[in-house]
Amino acid sequence: MMFLVGTSALATEGTSDTMKVGTEMPMMGKMTEAGYIDLTPEEAKMLIDSTPDLVIVDVSPKYAEGHLPGALNYYVGDGSLDAAIPMLDMSKPYLVYCHVDSASIAGATKLVEAGFSPVYRLEGNFSAWVEAGYPVSVLTMEEEIAM
Repeated sequence: MMFLVGTSALATEGTSDTMKVGTEMPMMGKMTEAGYIDLTPEEAKMLIDSTPDLVIVDVSPKYAEGHLPGALNYYVGDGSLDAAIPMLDMSKPYLVYCHVDSASIAGATKLVEAGFSPVYRLEGNFSAWVEAGYPVSVLTMEEEIAM
């Protein structure tokens, strides 16, 4: 079962501990049963452009071949994401993607299960982003962090 999520929301009293009261978060996409929100490439681009503290996480082993600008790389298949989770800032929103659905679903689910909110996942993953004509980076993770 999936639910459509509105176009914006204002956090109020009684919301998730990880969302600051009074902060506006773009809300779009489809809420999944696992608790993350699936976004089209267009919605993901809007989220990136409107959410300066968004953390973009590439959970693939193909980061060096190209990734979303600003993305960090924590490969889900080798345990890198699991190792990084305790060090990630739970107060920030996260966008997860990969090159295949199974890995991005696993990565987004791990973040939700660890208590992160909101967590978004790029539908169609990296290939959908490229097909939509959006920018791609080949910087190293260290270079991305330094920017």
